[in-house]
This record gives sequence, C-alpha cells and structure tokens, in this order.
Amino acid sequence: MRCQFLALRRVLISGVTSCLLLLATPAFAAERVLLKYSVLREPISVQELSTFAQTGKLSNKLLLIITLAQQDPDIIRQYLTTPVKINPVVLDKVLNSEIGIATLDRLSQVIHPPSQKGDRQALHSAFVLSASQDEQITLLEIIQNYPTAEVEIEGDRLEGAYRQLRRLQESLQDILSPQ
Repeated sequence: MRCQFLALRRVLISGVTSCLLLLATPAFAAERVLLKYSVLREPISVQELSTFAQTGKLSNKLLLIITLAQQDPDIIRQYLTTPVKINPVVLDKVLNSEIGIATLDRLSQVIHPPSQKGDRQALHSAFVLSASQDEQITLLEIIQNYPTAEVEIEGDRLEGAYRQLRRLQESLQDILSPQ
C-alpha cells in the first residue's frame, strides 16, 4: 500500500511539474551569451545569436568572434538550429534517470551559467521548456530558454553538445520502442 502511495505521489508530482513547465512561458530567460573559444571570451546578446542562427546574418561582433576563432559560420548555425525530436513528458522522466543526469552533466560542460552552480537543474528546465513548445529541441532553444540572465557557451564544443542531444534522442527511441 505504501509503495502504491509513493508511486502515485511521484506520478502526481511529475505530472504537475510537467504541466507547469508546459504551460509556463519563461519568466526569466537568458538575455546574454558569453561565447567562449579557447582564451577568447566575448559577450553577445541572445538576440544576436538568434538572428544569426535563424537568418545567417552575422552582427559585426559575432563576425569578429567567429573569424578570430577560425570557425565556419554555417557549421555553427547547423549545430544551433538542427532540431532533435523529443516528447516533453518522456524527456522530463528520462532527465531524472541515470541516462538523463549523465546527459545533463555532459551538456553542462558546454552550456552553463557563469557561476557553474545549479547548471544541471537549469539545463533540465531549459530542455523541458524547449521540448514543450514543439516536441523538439535545438541548442538555440536551450540557450534561449536557459533560466539565468547570462549563459556561457563553450563554442569549440558545440558539435559535442549536438551529438549528445542526438544520443539522448536515440536513447528515448530505444526506451519507447517495443522490444
């Protein structure tokens, strides 16, 4: 009886949390990105990054950063905007599992708050909020929905972050597919 109560309680808490995240718009989302490439660290607005990701138009500052970092803007855009399909309810459950925690920990090495404290929880929130909007996630959406005013991005590790998202998607498909 006690086990049934605890299981029901977990389902209820998870359901309420998911509903709140699905219905809520971010009251506090990232406004500024500290883009880091090796020793290069430059702040840009999330709007600048979004404009670049969606249109390909580089602000002067972003052009300078990408040029100095010797990066290909088209590849950066691809990593920022290529969607990964993920069911938000299943995602919320998986992110609380060992697989999800490991994924969040790896991604928090690429996308994290300046203090690097509370980064797993912040990423969890950004993931679920991003997925709740259209049942898919992009790195850009995670950055836009990150629940701190400023977020640091390890630019030279974006490819690894995108690959981690793809692995998470594959793990979810494996979990959901009938054996």
